[in-house]
Amino acid sequence: MKDIRILVGSVYGGALMTAKAIKQALDAEGYTVKVLENPTLEDMTSDTAPLLVCTSTTGEGEVPGNLLPFYVDLRDQLPQQPGRPFGIIVLGDSSYGDTYCGAGELMEEALYETAARKVGDTLRIDALETQEPEEEALPWVREWVSAVLN
Repeated sequence: MKDIRILVGSVYGGALMTAKAIKQALDAEGYTVKVLENPTLEDMTSDTAPLLVCTSTTGEGEVPGNLLPFYVDLRDQLPQQPGRPFGIIVLGDSSYGDTYCGAGELMEEALYETAARKVGDTLRIDALETQEPEEEALPWVREWVSAVLN
């Protein structure tokens, strides 16, 4: 299977830009990648493609507004996805302390509750250290795809 779904949570566009860079790179390698800027549960339950969450973190470690309805529905309905692979890329600002990259942790927890299977470690990209998050994300995502699909 060479299909991948990227669930995007973005406030100022950094996570969306990163997701689009991932799509462009993976499409060029023969994968079929869908970037879902306003994902719904139907996007998740209509197929079995691996899920990649690419999200920023807002406020006190919260899920961005465009991803929040998906997150709330996921937590409320818990559509079971036994063994479905997923990965997390989360953008944050380490100056926020304990809430740094909190949206990624919330999404990971919710996906675990559906019995999905996390592949690889979460990639945390710190805005204080990285101006172009896609430069960190692309090498990580190639390793993730290799672990998931090969």
